[in-house]
Amino acid sequence: MAEIVLEGVDKIYSGGVKAVDNLNLRIEDGEFMVLVGPSGCGKSTALRMIAGLEEISAGTLTIGGDIVNDRPPKDRDIAMVFQNYALYPHMTVEQNLAFGLKLRKVAKPEIARRVKEAAAMLGLEPYLKRKPGALSGGQRQRVAMGRAIVREPQAFLMDEPLSNLDAKLRVQMRASLNQLHDRLGVTTVYVTHDQVEAMTLGDRVAVLRDGRLQQVDTPKRLFDAPVNLFVAGFIGSPAMNFVDAELTAEGDGAVLKFAEHSLPVSADILDARPNLRDYLGRKIILGIRPSDFNDAELDSNGDPRIEVTAGVTEELGTEINVIFAVDAPPVRHEDAAALAKDAAGDEGDDSGLLNEDRSLFTARVSPRSQVRPGSKISLSVDVSQLHFFDPQSGLAIGHPDNV
Repeated sequence: MAEIVLEGVDKIYSGGVKAVDNLNLRIEDGEFMVLVGPSGCGKSTALRMIAGLEEISAGTLTIGGDIVNDRPPKDRDIAMVFQNYALYPHMTVEQNLAFGLKLRKVAKPEIARRVKEAAAMLGLEPYLKRKPGALSGGQRQRVAMGRAIVREPQAFLMDEPLSNLDAKLRVQMRASLNQLHDRLGVTTVYVTHDQVEAMTLGDRVAVLRDGRLQQVDTPKRLFDAPVNLFVAGFIGSPAMNFVDAELTAEGDGAVLKFAEHSLPVSADILDARPNLRDYLGRKIILGIRPSDFNDAELDSNGDPRIEVTAGVTEELGTEINVIFAVDAPPVRHEDAAALAKDAAGDEGDDSGLLNEDRSLFTARVSPRSQVRPGSKISLSVDVSQLHFFDPQSGLAIGHPDNV
């Protein structure tokens, strides 16, 4: 096991394209660190630099206390698991597991011991004599992981290893990965574009955008206390709702006004967010997570309400997503534009649902709600969970890293 430290690491390709920009990241010994972000954010490049598959343009990379900038991959004592399995089709599972150890001239009894232990750990014992072509996708991915495990390296590096699997298998493999990490305790760096994987696997998650680290924290902290508008909108599904709002003083507290709606902000909320009082009488960007709404008819907490008309409802069994329009233009900020571009790239362009004068919001309500498309609904809002962002910088107001 080993601590991995990146200090001021850059990756600059020919033509001056900077794929990774001044990356400072400390991955603790035995930690499961996930690198996440939209396509082209530099996460895979960062992983390949740790592996030694990409040269570092500037900065220092340390593994286990040793500077390894100039060490070849084979001398870094790491094992990598790729998206495409990279198994030898003419070899059996057993031979695939043992192959790397044979190249390193490990003694035969030791090879047999490690292969047997890895096969038992991954449930591969019934398949040892089969070739990869006779295995399912999930079984092949387990073989790829087994080949890394038998190395007994200082660290595992995983580059979107589950992206080729179907949804059900991905869930199963995430559970297997969690169990494996708990059992082995090996430092793991895992790259994914799937935020569900990031949030369920990572001890901590590092969010990247355009080659720069935005925030690194536990999944819960990223969700509850995003450092800026980009992280707030990227983490969480459905995504956080944003709207331009005005914060106006009212008694000891304040009121938030946006479109035809207003929400009270207590003095306690103002005091809990350093610098938020400085924005009284000013415009801010308001963020509301879909999970902080509910059907007011089913909510007895006394939370303030807004009245809306449901446009689309998505009944998911455990919840209902209510999509509704707000009479306020979409937020004009580069972070919001980047999030919209990433969403359009993943799911297609949904600009037909929007216009320049209205924003789409999503509320996640109880499955017991009777809401239907086109019906009026009173939504309660948990104002204690509201998020506030500076309209120029996009930074979260009152976040400890921004104070």
